[in-house]
Amino acid sequence: MVPLLHVHHIAIIGSDYGRSKHFYTEVLGLRVLREVYRAERESWKLDLVLGSQYIIELFSFPETPARLSHPEAAGIRHLAFAVADIEATVQHLAAHGVVAEPVRIDEFTGRRFTFIQDPDGLPLEFYEA
Repeated sequence: MVPLLHVHHIAIIGSDYGRSKHFYTEVLGLRVLREVYRAERESWKLDLVLGSQYIIELFSFPETPARLSHPEAAGIRHLAFAVADIEATVQHLAAHGVVAEPVRIDEFTGRRFTFIQDPDGLPLEFYEA
């Protein structure tokens, strides 16, 4: 068994760096830890934190292929964030022009949750803690 400690970070590639940076920092409220331009790759790398935890590594590249399918494809299905109040979260997102799916209830935990898509269609879940 590998002695895993915790998830270190999640890497996301955005097709429009400015749009993705705005979404993850201004709409979702993640804080910038470090931002660097890697000239040899023509690529931005943005490290984002939630509270004090490094959580997302956002990249840009000159050309990025589109996501081929939505949540039911093989591979990582979605990224989930815990929130205190699902209704307040949905209202905040709506105020920023982000449309959330109807709120559902987890049949096993009884907790409420919803999904949105980031600027590139990556499914993001908000799960009421």
